[in-house]
Amino acid sequence: MSDQERVLAGRYNVGEIIGRGGMADVFEGVDLRLGRKIAIKLLKSDLANDENFESRFAQEAQASAKMAHPTIVRIYDAGEEITTDSNGNVRKTPFIVMEYVKGKLLRDLMHERKLTSSEAVGYAKGVLTALEYSHKAGIIHRDIKASNIMVTEEGQVKVMDFGIARAISDSSATQAHTSGIVGTAQYFSPEQARGEAVDARTDLYSTGVVLYEMLAGRPPFKGDTAVSVAYQHVSAKVTPPSAHNADISPEMDQVVLNALAKDRIERFQTAEEFRDHLIAAANGQALQKKTSPTRAIPVAAQPTQVIESAQTEVIGEVQPEDFFKELGVDFNSNTETSAIRIQSASRSERPSAGVLWGVGSGASVVLIGLVIWLLTLGGSFQPFFPTANSGIPVADVSGALFDDGAQALRDQGLLVLRITEASDEIAAGVIIRTDPPAGTKVPERTTIEIVVSSGKLETSVPFLTGLTEEAARAALEGVGLVLGVISPANSANVVKGSVIESVPAANERVPGGSVVNLLVSDGQVQVPNVENLSISEAQRIMQAPEVGFSVVIAQPVTCAGTAGTLVGTQSIPAGLAPQRSIITLTLNCVATG
Repeated sequence: MSDQERVLAGRYNVGEIIGRGGMADVFEGVDLRLGRKIAIKLLKSDLANDENFESRFAQEAQASAKMAHPTIVRIYDAGEEITTDSNGNVRKTPFIVMEYVKGKLLRDLMHERKLTSSEAVGYAKGVLTALEYSHKAGIIHRDIKASNIMVTEEGQVKVMDFGIARAISDSSATQAHTSGIVGTAQYFSPEQARGEAVDARTDLYSTGVVLYEMLAGRPPFKGDTAVSVAYQHVSAKVTPPSAHNADISPEMDQVVLNALAKDRIERFQTAEEFRDHLIAAANGQALQKKTSPTRAIPVAAQPTQVIESAQTEVIGEVQPEDFFKELGVDFNSNTETSAIRIQSASRSERPSAGVLWGVGSGASVVLIGLVIWLLTLGGSFQPFFPTANSGIPVADVSGALFDDGAQALRDQGLLVLRITEASDEIAAGVIIRTDPPAGTKVPERTTIEIVVSSGKLETSVPFLTGLTEEAARAALEGVGLVLGVISPANSANVVKGSVIESVPAANERVPGGSVVNLLVSDGQVQVPNVENLSISEAQRIMQAPEVGFSVVIAQPVTCAGTAGTLVGTQSIPAGLAPQRSIITLTLNCVATG
């Protein structure tokens, strides 16, 4: 039987192939029960040879299926198809049933044409939003790469294959065998290349590689072999993407380089932090990176701690800006001379405690003295502060769509940062307010936070399987949802009149007041045609969970020869039949002589 004629689990019709990969092929398909278009990923059968893979695969697929977010390709189902070849060998083919996304792989888009900086930022933001959601759910992707990112026809990003890389890497398969899924070398983080444990920051590094590739038109590292590329991720210095694309700003360069730091501590620590810096850089602004666990210590405030921490790479750092923030003074200095830096050194090369104390104390005296001097100037100090009548009054853009409001503020010479907030009164996409508020006078190039409505507060769809229509209605109303269309559907195990599943599915987050449709069991199942199949295969199909019949095997009543090994007739013909029926499969008759 060809792939185009296959039906998996008695439910999923396999159609035309739409993608190929080293570990799997992807096909269009149709869910025969729900009548919806799906994508079916068939993993290579040799993956199922590992005894740990089957359970790990099922666990990860279940965990991934619980993630419902617009930036993540949904997983509807997963399992294994068991077939017997002509030699009698049993073959297992793991499969995943996914949301069908009409669009293109980001990898293919980059091969077709050079992406604009705006597109690169937009796609990276979508990936980071997906990672923020998954990381909060405790799921690390491990294999972020351009071929795992879909871009819809509307330009929306959808990330695929959450949990699948973990399922394979946690089985006993070798790293060499599974390298195609566990992390393409081009997108490897240094810790993956070294074979160390991964965490959420591993995904952020790989996202940084994707961002670099989109901006520069090439990956950060190239090599003749996967090993050489992986080695560069561990040890080679990253060339800023602006070296390959002069249109890239210094602020964007810095965001990319931060994401690609070799040491995880020096990278962005969360997807949210990465996205905030990316948005700011796109607006020509550089945000201050959050302090890592080995944080800088002001020399003047903690001289003894500076001495005790002499083994860190950068022991102490004094920024004049830190001492003047409360006064409203902005030095706006990015030079190395604006900081007192003490580099790591061997014990014999380190300055003495007295020297460190002297440097720290001297810096303190200079800075504190400058503060006192400025304060004693009285009226002469006023020019350092913006006056009440100076600056740009923030335009009132509340009630406008985000794109329109953002452009109005940009026309004023201001920068914008989008923030979403749920609202029961204001439609999704409409601006609620700005921060600073409308009318506030601010300096040019100040970042204005635009708070945009994300629509009504969300709630989770309750688990309704097995409930009656009335019980399901009450459960939905209890969480502020509305019962919609009730459609009959086949089920092998849910009793007639009870809910099979809901659309949207259980645990999916939806706006309050949303309509939830139900599929209710009609007490019937779709009986497949198993005539001319081997009796073992026919019995397996009829007893599978999707059919759930009890099987009786019978000898042919009138036969001039001997009973064969194929099914001659079935007592219940193909089509609809009551669930939990007993079906008799009669063997075929083989003529003798």
